Amino acid sequence: MKEKLLYPFPTQLPPNIEIVPADTLDLNLPLAASYVAAGFPSPADDYIEDNANLQQLLISNPPATYLVRVRGDSMMDARLHDGDILVVDRSLQASEGQVIIGVIEGEFTVKRLVRLNEKLYLQPANKQFDPLELNETMDFKPWGVVVWSLHKIKLEA
Repeated sequence: MKEKLLYPFPTQLPPNIEIVPADTLDLNLPLAASYVAAGFPSPADDYIEDNANLQQLLISNPPATYLVRVRGDSMMDARLHDGDILVVDRSLQASEGQVIIGVIEGEFTVKRLVRLNEKLYLQPANKQFDPLELNETMDFKPWGVVVWSLHKIKLEA
């Protein structure tokens, strides 16, 4: 049953879905040579180490990687918020504990794949939402594994 539910990813997208292929990106940005302290401040080095190519940093398999935007708040406790951009690798096989993109009845969803008492569930990260048990009768297909989340930080005025 696990192989049937988890592999392979569907090749056809649900209708009216726009997906941005990651291999169309090519963005180089300066990368500071030192880390930024998240605890106590430390003296900063005032130089740039190199350029960092975001595609190389975020994407290990460009032809199989896509960007999707989160809509809703069912995953907010996993720090995936409305409007965030997810980097999704379709070449990875979905496994227990991973955050995945799934297609249920033709609709995309992002949830954590969990196994409980030999059953598979799509688990939201918000207590206001119930987990969805996956079974052989439903129209469910895993679409990809979330490998990064890009979250915009709101600037205070």
